[in-house]
Amino acid sequence: MPRSTRFRLAAVCALALSLTFAFAAMAVAKSPLAELRVVGSGGKVLAEKPVAMKDTAVKTSPKATCFGPGTGGSGDPAQLKGTTAMGLLASGSKTIPALRPLLISDSFDFGLALCGVGSSVAKGKASWYLKINHKSLSVGGDSAKVKPGDEVLWTLAPSYPYPDELVLSGPNSAQAGMPFTVRVWAYDEKGRKKPQAGAKVTGAAAPTDAQGRTTVTLGKPAKLIARAAGEIPSAREPVCLGGKCPK
Repeated sequence: MPRSTRFRLAAVCALALSLTFAFAAMAVAKSPLAELRVVGSGGKVLAEKPVAMKDTAVKTSPKATCFGPGTGGSGDPAQLKGTTAMGLLASGSKTIPALRPLLISDSFDFGLALCGVGSSVAKGKASWYLKINHKSLSVGGDSAKVKPGDEVLWTLAPSYPYPDELVLSGPNSAQAGMPFTVRVWAYDEKGRKKPQAGAKVTGAAAPTDAQGRTTVTLGKPAKLIARAAGEIPSAREPVCLGGKCPK
């Protein structure tokens, strides 16, 4: 084969390979995102960030026995759609260390069951509770549909009835040393909200009043969180000061 022909073939192959990598990178970059929030034992926040809705495989675990003896997983891998709540959790576990390992059982006919996320494992009356856009669902996590931009919450609830989910609202920015008002709402299983009295908010001098309001004063940028006994803590809400925002 002539030398020039070999060079042309090599160039064509290199170009094809480059285009393949480029298209793959574009596919990853265009993966839709949904907001994943995971709250584990003792109200500890394990994850709170946008996660790519990518199909993934997760290994079921014989240790997933929170539903009783003999209910552990087979150890076989399970394929999960990125458009489901459990698929989003599995996708997030690939990049968020606090979500590993996932203890999932495939021993039930109705679908996959979740026992543990990281160091937070359901025991006794505790169980994993799922909400999408502040509403609970009547289907399992591997069947619960998720759309781009949805807010997906997994939380380890100590028992039933499940606790309310707190949501904090306030300004995106403020002035250092100047008080501003925030409000805390409590969402029940059906997504109905009411003001949350007695919630403690980062930087607030007093708990929220009967209307869910309190005043916050900050000396530096901060991420505010609302907590109340027995309820699911709110997502962290960043407040910027003087053009500087919390990391």
